[in-house]
Parts: sequence; C-alpha cells; structure tokens
Amino acid sequence: MGLEIEIFWLTLLMFGALGILLMAGLPLAFVTGGLGCIFLFVFGSASELNILPSRIFPFMTDYQLSAIPLFIFMAAMLERAGIIQELFDVVYKILGGLRGGLASATIVSSTILAAMVGVIGAAEVAMGILALPAMLRRNYDPHLACGSILAGGTLGILIPPSILAILFAVVAQQSVGDLFIGAVIPGLLLSGLYIAYVTARCYLNPEAGPALAVEERVDIREKLRLLGGIITPILLIVLVLGVIFTGIATPVEAAGIGTFGAIFVSAMHRRLSWAGVQEATLTTLRASAMVLWIIFGASIFVGFYILQGGQQFVAETLIGTGLGPYGILLIMMIILVILGMFLDWVGILLLAVPIFMPILLQMEFTGLFGFDGPTAGISDPDKKREAMQLWFGVVYMVNMQMSFLSPPFGYALFYLKSVAPPEIGMATIFRAAIPFLLLQALGLFICITFPQLILWLPSQVYSN
Repeated sequence: MGLEIEIFWLTLLMFGALGILLMAGLPLAFVTGGLGCIFLFVFGSASELNILPSRIFPFMTDYQLSAIPLFIFMAAMLERAGIIQELFDVVYKILGGLRGGLASATIVSSTILAAMVGVIGAAEVAMGILALPAMLRRNYDPHLACGSILAGGTLGILIPPSILAILFAVVAQQSVGDLFIGAVIPGLLLSGLYIAYVTARCYLNPEAGPALAVEERVDIREKLRLLGGIITPILLIVLVLGVIFTGIATPVEAAGIGTFGAIFVSAMHRRLSWAGVQEATLTTLRASAMVLWIIFGASIFVGFYILQGGQQFVAETLIGTGLGPYGILLIMMIILVILGMFLDWVGILLLAVPIFMPILLQMEFTGLFGFDGPTAGISDPDKKREAMQLWFGVVYMVNMQMSFLSPPFGYALFYLKSVAPPEIGMATIFRAAIPFLLLQALGLFICITFPQLILWLPSQVYSN
C-alpha cells in the first residue's frame, strides 16, 4: 500500500508539480508520464500499477488514431506542392479589390487551408509568411493584418478534418464522423464573423485595409483562370470530406484516400519529388510521435487522479458552487482558456476532457433564454448521451480556438511571431488578438445558446 493522502492535497500536489515542471521548460509528455508513475509508486497500491499498461495499450491499438498520421502526411504533401501559396494568390486577387480584401482573403484561405491540414501551426506559419508581408506592403493596419492571420489560422482546430476532433472522439469514445459534421456550421460561422468584422472595420476606416490599386486587380477571365489552378486540391478536400459525410468511408479510410490524393495532386502540379516525400514523412513522424507520447503520459497522470477519486472531487466542488449546469459549463470554459495559456491542445484534451465529460453527462441542460437545450425532444437515454457528447465536443473545440489566442502564452501568438517581420512586436500581436478573441467568445456563446447549430447537420446526414 502507498501513503494515504486526502484528495484535496493530492490535487494540489499533482497539479502544482505539473505547473512547476512545465514552467521549467520540460516536455509535457514526459512531465505527465513521469509524475503519473511517481504518484502511482508513492500513493498507489501494487494492483494500481496495472494502470500503466491498461491506459497505454488501448491507445496503441485504437483504429481511429491511425487517421492522424495520414491527415498530417496529406497536409505536409500539399504544403510542399506549393498549394498554400497558390491558394492565397488566387483568393487575394479575387477579393483584393474590396476594402479589407486581403485580410478577408487571408481568412478565406485559412478556412480552406483548415480543411487541408487539420492543425493550426501550419496555417499560422504559412499565412504569416505569405499574407502578412503582402498586407503590410499595402499599408494595412498591422493589428488588423496580424489579427486576421491569428483568427483564420485557429480554424484548423475546428473545421474537419481536425486532428483535435479525432483525438476527442477517441478519448470520449464517440464517432469521429459525427464530430466532423457537427463542426462544419460552427467553423463557417466563426469564419463569417471574422470576415464581417474585417469588412465592417475597413468600411468604417478605409485606411485600416485599403483595396488593391487598380493596376493590381485582375478581370473576370483571369480570375476564372486562377481558380482553375487550385481546382484539384479543392476537389480533393470535397472528396475526402464527402466520403465521410455520406458514410461511404470511415475517417481513417478517407484519410488514406486523402494521402493518395495529395501525392496525385503534387504530381499534377509537377512538384512531386523523392526529397519532398521524405520531408513530408519526417514531418508526419515527428508530429505523430509527439501526439502519441503526450497521450501516453497524460492518460497515466489523469488515470491515477481519477482512480484516487479526483473526478468525484472535481464534480462535488463544481456542483457545490450552486451555479447550475450552465454556470458549471462556464467555469469549465474559463478553466480551458486558462490551461490554453500554458499547455498545448493535446495536453488540455487529455487532462480536462476525461474529468469534465462524465460531470456534464450527469447534468440536464434545458436551454438558455427560452431556446431549447441540446437534448430537447430526445427521450432515448443513449441518444441523449450521444447528443450531449457531440454538443460538448464541438463547444470544446470552439473554446480551444480561444485558448490559442489568449495572451500571454497562446500558441498561435508565438507561431505568428516566429515568422513576422522584426517591426511586428509581441505587443502588437497581443493587441491584434483581442478583437478576434472577443469574436470567438461570441461564437462560443452562440454555439452554447443554439445547440442545433451543432446538432442539426449530423441529424440530417444520418436521417437519410
């Protein structure tokens, strides 16, 4: 038997040690895994040591996780084929004649790019390299230019095929396809909010985002020719998401189709090379290994905490506030944003969702301001559970966008700074993020208040 300790002190000790070691700069995967093993040895029993293989092996053999390296490889191949450069060139030439057109083009390009890459790092860096200099050369307000890149890049965490959605589905034991379909409308809603804000701001203050000079604009014939250059990657996205949404293929099978398609598109654009394939493979290996090691470490850490009664302690603490289901959900959203200032998205998912999800499933969300809740009109307990999981899953992903933009340590802020010109300082990037952070909070509020924005499309797809 290990040492006895009250759950309050164990919570303080575990998460305090986690915070201190992370601030010391140690990798999340080894911090969580190492702490999990230490606490198991000190405070656990011999039988509880079985948590090590029992938490790791199911992830190692989970079929759905194999979609992650496939989608990452697909994104890496499209990036090396120059598709991202061509995409931005086409969209900014089409929209550049409008006030704020380059900023809107950046958001539109990021929205399309999100459906190619599934993670935000690639989108933030690519748009920072391509779009930011283009906007600054044309005298765009640096805050508007940086903000549009920051906000557009975070859409990769939400719009399918989101890697976060795949991991969430594995952790919460639900359908990846449901999460993909449920995230479509919220993703487009947020993209629309960003574009509406940029357009309104530039029409109120034309100097913030001037239109392209007349000599830089192109006619309709040239626009159609440019669109023809990116039709193959667009068709690839439609194919990959289409076979998922129609039920023809599972997300893993669709990822395989996308991987082959990315190689085919690279060949069509005459940019397929052995060196490019090697680079894409190494990128995939590094990213996949990082994700899996964090999964292993965090699952041991959280598994031990739950085994010691941590989940019940958190539930009793939250319910004891007397705030009701939506008040407790608000606390959870705030905790996730705070975690996002210090941890990456994989760590937040594996630390928070296994604790939060069971608590939420015990509650009855009846709706806000007279609108229906996520389970309105559903009597079957299994279907109510599925609706709650889907609703919270997408709400969680929307929230993760906020965590990426939250100063002082939001990851997207530093992705952009890594490629920004020297005159763009961190203070400028922080200020640029604030309006779009508020728009994300508005989008989160809309998704919580109107759950059918999430639930309607999956119900239509699966009703046929």
